[in-house]
Amino acid sequence: MPRIDLSPNLSLSRIVYGMWRVADDSDTSPAHVRAKIEACLEQGITTMDQADIYGGYRAEEIMGAALVPELRDRIEIVTKCDIVLPEGPFADRRVKYYDTSPAHITASVENSLRLMKTDRIDLLLIHRPDPFMDAAETGQALDALVQSGKARAVGVSNFRLYDWTLLQSAMATPLVTNQIEISLNRPEPFSNGDLAFLQERGIAPMAWSPLGGGGLMTADGPVQAALDRIAAEQGVDRAAVAVGWLLAHPARILPVMGTNTLSRIASLSDALRVEMDRQTWFELYTLALGHELP
Repeated sequence: MPRIDLSPNLSLSRIVYGMWRVADDSDTSPAHVRAKIEACLEQGITTMDQADIYGGYRAEEIMGAALVPELRDRIEIVTKCDIVLPEGPFADRRVKYYDTSPAHITASVENSLRLMKTDRIDLLLIHRPDPFMDAAETGQALDALVQSGKARAVGVSNFRLYDWTLLQSAMATPLVTNQIEISLNRPEPFSNGDLAFLQERGIAPMAWSPLGGGGLMTADGPVQAALDRIAAEQGVDRAAVAVGWLLAHPARILPVMGTNTLSRIASLSDALRVEMDRQTWFELYTLALGHELP
């Protein structure tokens, strides 16, 4: 499994295991969650993606119950904060909102550390751009978490370039990634500047929902027909080709793959076997756009 260096002291596996659905599984026992992590590790997938809100604020605790010390030391934990949902510990809130205040960020990190039974978060992401953000305060809070060792590195998710530059301007610590939605169902980042901005700075993006929220797997259409043809030619499945399309791009995209099925987890690395030349990449891109290139 190739690895991507995000900073001098942090590298992630090229494919990341997303745990946003772990609380939806019929079996959330520590043994079953450990089996999922072990299935990832057998392929060299060492990076686990979490967020405080996943599973109605339950996913981090479910993961933490499975993390015996020897397993924790073999993985990198990514988690996120700043979305406040009116449920779970915030059931008394009137509305969903974003909170990038130092108090909320610090409290969220402390809670994540407690729930996941760890002394460090390898990568902390601000989950959504906060239109009420005080960049100076937020930046100082993130810097302090890195300086304390509670977060090894920090980044963002769903930020546009202007959101990134605002926050980065107020920080001493470099932001190391932006986790954005990229897939054949969501090809806009290839042309709207999101990926170009990161490539210019040598920053590898993470891609959430790389299978289009499952739509690439469950629907039928021209994109799916092409995926199936390429998959049959290369002895893999449709999902592997869709992810291989992202892996082929020079931006060094790290797809975040979420599934609760052990057999599907075991096949995540099949995407690395996909051969994707320029013409094939553009064939899929053109179908994703729904029209011929200009």
